[in-house]
Amino acid sequence: MQAVLECPKITVIRPQGKLNAANSLEFERDLTAALTPNDVSILLVDLAAVESLDSAGLMALVSALKLAQNLGRSLKLCSVSPALKIIFELTQLDEVFEFEDTIDLNSVNPS
Repeated sequence: MQAVLECPKITVIRPQGKLNAANSLEFERDLTAALTPNDVSILLVDLAAVESLDSAGLMALVSALKLAQNLGRSLKLCSVSPALKIIFELTQLDEVFEFEDTIDLNSVNPS
């Protein structure tokens, strides 16, 4: 029997500025578009350049997480600042989302 190592296809989204009611629908559409291709296994959302996050922005992330789970895919949040991390902790969503400190795509060998 041969061991097979499959490297998943990874998509990275890097929103910037404020994720709020003014742009949450567009953000959710971007997340959905990134998750729906068949060759995507992992969606990494790099929040390093996000200044603030309100409930609408948070709900866009929750909706994308539900979609990822329904599609059998993974959604991870990366480079989350301490200020944003508090929002996830206060809403207890820190127990729902997967967090990575930084994005290290060099360790992934895409197929």
